[in-house]
Amino acid sequence: MASNRINRINEEIQKELSSLFRTLKDPRVQGGMVTVTHVDTTTDLRYCRVFVSVLDKEQEKDVLKGLKSAAGYLRRELGQALQLRYTPELQFTADDSIEYGAHILEMLRDPTIVKPANPANENIKLEDED
Repeated sequence: MASNRINRINEEIQKELSSLFRTLKDPRVQGGMVTVTHVDTTTDLRYCRVFVSVLDKEQEKDVLKGLKSAAGYLRRELGQALQLRYTPELQFTADDSIEYGAHILEMLRDPTIVKPANPANENIKLEDED
């Protein structure tokens, strides 16, 4: 029952942070397209790990430094928006799940790595293989 509440809080934090990122004036954060992919809050609402994905991987470290320096502002604004008893301390972490998923998809499409389960399907061409 408590996990359902935490899931709802995670969703609200993710939504609020996504909108708050647009208000940041730090050029490190504004320079790259930043997406909140996942939020994980502890059950006592003291800490919140925010997983972010950056479009340009070279700017990832700078964006994380910018978010870390803006964590106090984000926490204050989050506390006003959500009105929880405790506003969690924000910890930002780079999320590479999108990149990992693209790598797996690339491996699955490579016929030298993955053989079709049904040999009769070897001659079938996919839509994007023209």
